[in-house]
Amino acid sequence: MPQRAEDATHAGPGEIHRRCVESYAQVLEGRLEDALELIDPEVVDHRGGTQGDHRGRDAWRQKWEQASAGGAFQDVSVTIEQNVVSGDTSVNRYTVRGTHTDSGRRYEVLGLDMVCVRNGRIVEHWALLDADAMRDQLGL
Repeated sequence: MPQRAEDATHAGPGEIHRRCVESYAQVLEGRLEDALELIDPEVVDHRGGTQGDHRGRDAWRQKWEQASAGGAFQDVSVTIEQNVVSGDTSVNRYTVRGTHTDSGRRYEVLGLDMVCVRNGRIVEHWALLDADAMRDQLGL
């Protein structure tokens, strides 16, 4: 997480992306404000599927609030396995691990996400998570 907002302005896309990913455990605890400082007010979040694109920091906040509501998962951690940066774009291949609170079952799945960063903030985001593997591991 950035120590100060101006620190993020001087960080490169890979660093901003890493800070956002590493903030996920705090986001799940309902502590969003520091992480939201990494998100541009006009961000476009390409969610795909039936959700389509979501626009703006408020939509991003709602996504994170939904993820933290209800405590469906605990002990969540994200490990960046590989990062590639090209210009203002950063791509991460990562592993997400955690425990499904209701069943006590553990999961470990791979994901990819890509962000475009300008002026120290994420302005565009794409993500893929192996949801099939997650459902299989959790018996859902």
